[in-house]
Amino acid sequence: MSYPLAVIKPEKRMHKRVQQLLSYADVKINGHRPWDIHINNNDFYSRVLRSGSLGLGETYMEGMWDSRQLDEFICRIIKADLPNKIHSFVDFLFFLQAVILNLQSPSRAYEVGRRHYDIDNNLYQRMLDKRMIYSCGFWKHATSLDKAQEAKLDMVCRKLEFAPGMRILDIGCGWGGMAKFAAENYGVEVVGITISKEQANLAKESCTGLPIDIRLQDYRSLDETFDRILSLGMFEHVGYKNYRIYITKARSLLKENGLFLLHTIGNNHSQKTIDSWIHKYIFPNSMLPSASQITRAYEDFFVLEDWHNFGADYDKTLMHWFNNFKDSWHELKKHYDDRFYRMWKYYLLSCAGSFRAREIQLWQIVLSPNGVPGGYKAQYK
Repeated sequence: MSYPLAVIKPEKRMHKRVQQLLSYADVKINGHRPWDIHINNNDFYSRVLRSGSLGLGETYMEGMWDSRQLDEFICRIIKADLPNKIHSFVDFLFFLQAVILNLQSPSRAYEVGRRHYDIDNNLYQRMLDKRMIYSCGFWKHATSLDKAQEAKLDMVCRKLEFAPGMRILDIGCGWGGMAKFAAENYGVEVVGITISKEQANLAKESCTGLPIDIRLQDYRSLDETFDRILSLGMFEHVGYKNYRIYITKARSLLKENGLFLLHTIGNNHSQKTIDSWIHKYIFPNSMLPSASQITRAYEDFFVLEDWHNFGADYDKTLMHWFNNFKDSWHELKKHYDDRFYRMWKYYLLSCAGSFRAREIQLWQIVLSPNGVPGGYKAQYK
């Protein structure tokens, strides 16, 4: 005999609702396939239905559920559009905050540096490649993370047509890996800016003796001119209210015959916020731009020369980062607890799953102030 949901106890009703949602993604509760979900605490159901993606991430951090293949579980629920089938009050409040406030204003610019990039250089040294490049690698011909990142850096240099003596601006220079590669291999001078004190300190040390100037500085305070500008994985921290400001600033800094390469994660949809769990625990005040948001921002300022999407490569990059993190945990756990391990695992594998689902992309966009005479020839390898 079946009963209407109204007469079923709330706990069972929530269980049935979650079970129904997961069935759309071909995920079973306590199933035997690698991507199935195993519930360790029945409070999981109410938390997820009440708080959506924030609740899903927090309950994983608290050990309320597990999946042997977390990345594939996330991939499947995204493909089934489950995040948009649960509308939580938490997400609504976050949306209102993003609309009312400028979450990426100059006064907030350094928050993500303090909370994410400054946490521990040792963590990133163990997780990333030897150059500490914290953005998507290019895997077309690469067989290792080091080679994938080297291929990406070289591709950037070739796309921007670097020549000895050029003055380059690296917006969001990280630990200086891109600046160092360009100076050593292409004979250019680089100004690198970051909003992370730890990144700046390590980059200065790493780039000693090279024509590289590393600064702790927000992009809005720059007032110089450059032959080329690049930005690898920084635009995700700019925010939709500042896209036009960012592009206007880049245009004012670039010479008339220059080129600007924007490397950013991209969203398939125009939004004003990011996933609420990512905002709270990983990248505060960040958001992913859509193609239309980017094109509106550079309209009347730049000519589009090339738009290259290799988002599928980020899945592989993130899986390498996670394996490096996991393999180093025996050392890292001296400084972190199990909750941090689960948080970082959820961050890396959920992002891998999102790229695998093709919900988000990785774009390299080449722009010129006036159009390259005779046409631009994209330098892909």
